[in-house]
Amino acid sequence: MEQQNNVNNISSSLEQSKVHNLMSEVNYGEISFDENVSKTLDKNEAKKIRQQTKQALKEQNKKHLSQQHSDLYFESDAQAKAFIVKRRIKLFFVYFFLTIGALFTLIPFYWMIITSFKTTDEIIYSSPATLFPMNPSIWSYQQIFSGEYNDLILYIGNTLIVAVCTMCLSVTTVILAAFAFSRLEFKGRDTIFALLLATMMVPGEMMTLTNYTTVINLGWLNGDSWLVFLAMIFPFGTSVFYTFFLRQSFKQIPNELYYAAKVDGNSDFKYLFKVMLPIARPTIITIIILSIIGSWNAYIWPRTVTVFHPDRKLITDGLMMMFAGSDGTNTDNIMMAATTIVSIPLLLAFVLFKKYIMRGVSRSGIKG
Repeated sequence: MEQQNNVNNISSSLEQSKVHNLMSEVNYGEISFDENVSKTLDKNEAKKIRQQTKQALKEQNKKHLSQQHSDLYFESDAQAKAFIVKRRIKLFFVYFFLTIGALFTLIPFYWMIITSFKTTDEIIYSSPATLFPMNPSIWSYQQIFSGEYNDLILYIGNTLIVAVCTMCLSVTTVILAAFAFSRLEFKGRDTIFALLLATMMVPGEMMTLTNYTTVINLGWLNGDSWLVFLAMIFPFGTSVFYTFFLRQSFKQIPNELYYAAKVDGNSDFKYLFKVMLPIARPTIITIIILSIIGSWNAYIWPRTVTVFHPDRKLITDGLMMMFAGSDGTNTDNIMMAATTIVSIPLLLAFVLFKKYIMRGVSRSGIKG
């Protein structure tokens, strides 16, 4: 009897080891059996082990899904798989439309660059238009810097003067206004700010006539040509949108810091420059970049005030004037070369300050 019990225990141990070996061979989507083990088991035992392995596979899949989506709960494997399929379909359409949008944005830049390196004969006689320059040439860029189109350097210099001065004036007024509307307490503060926001609904072009009348009465268009710079700078010396943008960033700074600074005897200006400005630096850098871009791309107002002073034109109106009086020859390559040169500073500014721009936009949009 004792021998029989030992034999049964040994056979039971062997069977458990076989099952353990089978369980260890389970992989995702695969259930494999050792042929030698299968021969020693009858059909019922094999069926039982197969069910155990399937159950182990389900548990393993559940564990894998729970690790990927620990914040989600699935009642069944089918629900989890349906979620994964829907998520992949959603990501496919997201990346598809992002790719389409990127192509619509990048193709004009690509066409501008390759056209600037094409020769005039290639532009005229190539049909259909080539996607790559057949004989790349820098002749167009040489014409910009040394030919009849070298006024571009003058227009770039004028634009830099206006952009830098407008940016300095705009940032100064915006910082002071945003600080007043976010931290100082005075009667009618919210009403005044609401009225300022309402002016954003008025298109800027509608203010052209009143601004023009103002600068005429100040004598900025009838005197020396350098006064035209004042006419292009002061009308854009502040911005309601930038004020709102920076105010949202200032509002996120706890009031306790302001009260603590006042208890320590610090003035409002000291608190502004020592605490608020360093914290809101990404937003301020974003405003600086946006202000420079706005001045760089301005067209209607600079064209209006520089009619009688062509030497004070900015880059946008200057490019228009440079190629408007063409004698009929094809100058597409020179025009694209000039446009490429004009676009480079803005692209470099974005690449260098991209981190601050993204941080400033995200910070100012968290809460109001």
